[in-house]
Amino acid sequence: MKKEDLPISPHLQIYKPQITSILSITHRITGFFLNFSIIIFVLWIMSLSLGESTYEVFIEYIKIIPIKIIFFFLLLGFFYHLLNGFRHIIWDFGYFIENKSSAILGYIVLFFSFSLSIIVSLKLGIIG
Repeated sequence: MKKEDLPISPHLQIYKPQITSILSITHRITGFFLNFSIIIFVLWIMSLSLGESTYEVFIEYIKIIPIKIIFFFLLLGFFYHLLNGFRHIIWDFGYFIENKSSAILGYIVLFFSFSLSIIVSLKLGIIG
């Protein structure tokens, strides 16, 4: 087989996704979408600075179900990005680099991301 006929490695058609690759892609995606939470934060600060009536309007919008769903996913993205960042720091120190331990740590990150998101959402009244 000629070198020109070989696929670029790793080719997407033959590459089997692993938990670490999926979590890495998800880490980048959540990092991008967390930028939009800055807009909500700025709107919150602006509503505080514009007075009590404006703040009450902001709070009424926050109570709408679709906005609560967006907040839950923002929390999920925040906690996932935070915990997965810690996982990357642990890797930088040379720990849990092996395939099995890396996958286990990835599942731990997912578990705690969902758990913390649910706990904080319950405390803030987003769900429940």
